[in-house]
Amino acid sequence: MKRITALVATLIMAGAAHATEAPKPNMIWIMAEDMGTDLECYGMAGVKTPNLNRMAEEGMLFTRAYCANPICSPSRSSMMVGAHQTSFNAHHHRSNRDTPLAAPYKPITSYLRDAGYTCILGSDLVMKNGRKIDCNFKYEETGPYDGVEHFGIFDKLDRFGPEDQPFFNQIQCVVTHRGDWWNPVRKASKHPVSVDAVELPPWIADTPETRYDWAAYLDTVEYMDDEVGQIMQRLKDTGLEKNTFVIFIADNGRCNLRGKGYLQETGIHVPMIVWGPGIEPGTVIDELVCTTDISATVLKLAGAEMPSYLDGRPVFGVADPQYRDYVRSARDIWDEVDECSRSVTTKKFSYIKNHMPEVPWDAHQAYLDLNRPAVWVMRSLKKEGELTGLPALYMADSKPAEELYDLQKDPDQLNNLATNPEYAEVLKKLRALEKDWQSGNRDMGLEDLGKRVPEQNMRSVAISNAVKENAPDEWARLEAGELMETQSWKKYLPKKK
Repeated sequence: MKRITALVATLIMAGAAHATEAPKPNMIWIMAEDMGTDLECYGMAGVKTPNLNRMAEEGMLFTRAYCANPICSPSRSSMMVGAHQTSFNAHHHRSNRDTPLAAPYKPITSYLRDAGYTCILGSDLVMKNGRKIDCNFKYEETGPYDGVEHFGIFDKLDRFGPEDQPFFNQIQCVVTHRGDWWNPVRKASKHPVSVDAVELPPWIADTPETRYDWAAYLDTVEYMDDEVGQIMQRLKDTGLEKNTFVIFIADNGRCNLRGKGYLQETGIHVPMIVWGPGIEPGTVIDELVCTTDISATVLKLAGAEMPSYLDGRPVFGVADPQYRDYVRSARDIWDEVDECSRSVTTKKFSYIKNHMPEVPWDAHQAYLDLNRPAVWVMRSLKKEGELTGLPALYMADSKPAEELYDLQKDPDQLNNLATNPEYAEVLKKLRALEKDWQSGNRDMGLEDLGKRVPEQNMRSVAISNAVKENAPDEWARLEAGELMETQSWKKYLPKKK
């Protein structure tokens, strides 16, 4: 009888302990597109971002967060899987869309579902509902996932509520991506960013056209900040704020010269702000982290399985955050341009190995031609012999095989130290870090180097050719550096028979 009574007491105590266990946290992952650390809380001139400022003041701001690739789809692939994109054949932009992930790789949402989470894509509070997935493997928006016959990544769309708990909601803020909405967003703004208040990077020629383009970009950042404010308000209105982590990042660097697509800081250094339970307000983290660390952290907080192939480690919401000694990033094919570069970033230095130095930074890529007014301004100045100083660096006919920058002395990465004998030992150590990474990880981008066949029939190429032929006046305005609504130019494409 005593044994039975003791057993009952034990079961009651276990039940009571289970009943008082903290519920699993909800998680909202907000991902701005094509944006650097261009927020007021990071010191960007001319822009006002009160909602993200408040999020940083009440949460945790990371000053040294990096993505694994400076282009959207490889970067998003690495985050959705939690591993470096070169490890599972997702390194080329918008490749392998019909190819399932090879075992053992799976989307992190598969593990979250197994841990009891409702996985939600998008939000009705943001432009285009924020449903972009853009991964380089076979997937579907919603439905079951087994990686063989079923490829659904999320359970539902656009809205979270108490009934979804615990939930994981990934939201894409598209407005900062180049699009025909940039001019309308600026026109509709009650306080458009002043072209006189902006501070251009030293490698962009300072002209009225480049200033307008930069100001229009910051207008979209302010628009996005308002979207974040609406998401945070809904979270509070539903009473879920006390048990929800909100993570804000960008998928890659800003959509301007030396930004998206490049391994300099402005291509891979992204904002990262985390808000949620247990985070000390006003915390600033100056340690190195990669966006794949967010994937690992999400799984850890969810109590989900942590597969052995994870590239990241938990960096917030845990007692022992595991920061990095260095971050390794990679650039491969982007549309019709073949390219292969690798970078190693430490707290003090940036090392870039260009495996195809003959490909210049200005590779005359059709997508960039349609969406970078500054490139046309600088091409024109170069043609006229008036492009001098730092802006001329970007327009060089080739790039060095190796780049080395002291980020503390030269944060704009303008002085390449790779051939400076005083930094020979530093260069040797950073080369060794890249070799060390390769020894423990597969790099399919180096395996296929020299055997690649980039797609040549790109839509952006066809549009460019069609506009040159059928609307030369429009193309002339583009070449003059005007911010054009080039997505509408598909109307100039030949009609399909």
